[in-house]
Amino acid sequence: MRLGQTSIIFFVSRLIGSVLGFVATIYFARLLGEEVLGFYAVAIALVSWLTIAGEIGISGAIKKRISEGEEQGAYATAGGLLIGILAAIVALVIMLFRGSVNEYIGVPVAELVILIVFVQLVLGFVFSLLQGSHLVHVYAVLSTTKQGLLSAAQIVLVFVGWGLVGMLVGYAVGGFLTAIVAILILKIRPKIPKNRHFVRLVDYAKYSWLGGMKGKTFDWVDIIVLGFFVPTGLIGIYSVAWSIGRFLEIFGRGISTTLFPEMSEIATKNDPSAVSGLTEDALRYAGLILIPGLVGGFVVGDRLLQIYGDGFVAGETVLVILISALLVYTYNQQLLNTLNAIDRPDLAFRSNAIFIGSNLIFNLIFVYAIGWIGAAIATTLSAVVGLVFAYHYTKSHVPLTVSYGEIARQWTAAIGMGLVIYATRAFGEAHWAWIPDYNAVFVVGLVGLGTAVYFTLLFGISREFRTTIANNLPFDVPLVES
Repeated sequence: MRLGQTSIIFFVSRLIGSVLGFVATIYFARLLGEEVLGFYAVAIALVSWLTIAGEIGISGAIKKRISEGEEQGAYATAGGLLIGILAAIVALVIMLFRGSVNEYIGVPVAELVILIVFVQLVLGFVFSLLQGSHLVHVYAVLSTTKQGLLSAAQIVLVFVGWGLVGMLVGYAVGGFLTAIVAILILKIRPKIPKNRHFVRLVDYAKYSWLGGMKGKTFDWVDIIVLGFFVPTGLIGIYSVAWSIGRFLEIFGRGISTTLFPEMSEIATKNDPSAVSGLTEDALRYAGLILIPGLVGGFVVGDRLLQIYGDGFVAGETVLVILISALLVYTYNQQLLNTLNAIDRPDLAFRSNAIFIGSNLIFNLIFVYAIGWIGAAIATTLSAVVGLVFAYHYTKSHVPLTVSYGEIARQWTAAIGMGLVIYATRAFGEAHWAWIPDYNAVFVVGLVGLGTAVYFTLLFGISREFRTTIANNLPFDVPLVES
C-alpha cells in the first residue's frame, strides 16, 4: 500500500472518529455545561500523566523493536510484562493518595481514574504492536472504533443521568472494547522473552519515555496548571477549543504515524540519511490542514464555538492561539519522528527535555500573570522552542531541504480561502435572517465552502500537490499530473 494512501486512510478514519467526538462534546456541553466539562478535562489530563508513569516509554520502545521485524513475539511479551508491573505500581499510588486526587479534580472519582489508566495502558500496548507491525491503517480504523464506542457509551450513560461519572465510565468502556478487538486482529503471538529483550526495550525506553511525556505535556500541562489557577468553567471552554485544534492536527499526526515504521525499517537496513526524502515529504504536507484551519479560526472561530453554547464563545482568542501552537508542534513532531526512526532517541530526548521544561515554566509564568489565555501563549512559545532544537538535531544527522515554496503555496491558498469565507459570512449576516437560529448550519456551510476553495486554489497553483495526488490515486489520471 502506498504511504500516501495509508496516510489518507489514517486521516479519514481519525476524521470520522473526531466528528463522533465533536457530536458527543456538543451534547455534553449543552446538557451539562462548562463546569462539568472542566471536571472531565482535569480528570482526563491527570489520567494522561499517570499513563506516562505506567509505561515510561515502553510502548514507544515496543513499536520501534517490533518495526525492525525480528523476534516480535518475545519483544511483545517482554513489553507487556513491564507495562503490567508499572500499571500495578501506579494503581497502588493512586489508592494511597486518593484523597489528594479527589481534591485536585474537585469530585470523588479516584477509583475511576485507576480504571481509565489501566485501560489506556492496555490500549497503548496493543496499539504500539499494530503500528510496529506496519498496520497503521488498522490502528487508524480501530482509533475511530474506539471514539465511536466511547462516544456512544458516554451519551447513553449521560442520558440516563450518570453525568460526569457516565462520561468517565464511557471513556473506559470504549477503550476496553477496542483493545479486545485489536488483540483479536494481531498476528503476533507471545513467546518467552530472554534478558536481552528486556534490556533492548529499556535501552530505547530510557530515552523515548520523554517523547511520550512531551506529547502529554503539550496536550495536558496547560489544563493541569489551569486546574490550580482558574475556575473549572474556563477549563471546560479551554478544553473545547483545544479539541477543535486537535481535530485539525489529525492529518499531520497521520503522516508521522504512517511514516515511522517505514523510516525505522529503512534506517535499520541502510544509512540513516536514507530517510531524508520521507522527512522532507512529511514537512511538506504536515500543515496541509492546519494552515487553512488557522485562517478559518480567525474568520469563523466565534461562530464555531457558539455551536457548543453561548458561553463557549469566550474561547475565540484561545482557539486561534492553540491552532497556531498545533501548527508549529506538528512540524516539530515530524522531525522528532525522524530522530526516533534512525534510532537516535537520545537526541529526541534532549529536544523533548527542552520543550517540556520551557512548556512548564512558560505555563506557570503566563497563567499566573494573565490567566487562561496565558496557557495558550505558553503552549505556542514552547512549541517554537521545541521546533528549533528538533530541526538542529535532525539536520545534523539527516540531510534536509525544506520545501518552503510548497508551504508558501499552502498559505496563499489558505488566505484566498479566508477572504472568500469572510466575504460570504459578512454577506450572510447582513442579508439572511435565519442565521441566528441556525448557526450550526451556517458554520457547516462556511466550512464546506472554505474546504472547496482552499483545495481548488492549491490544486491550481501547486504542481507538487497535483503530482502527489496523482501518485496516490488507485488509478491514473494524466490531467492531474500536468
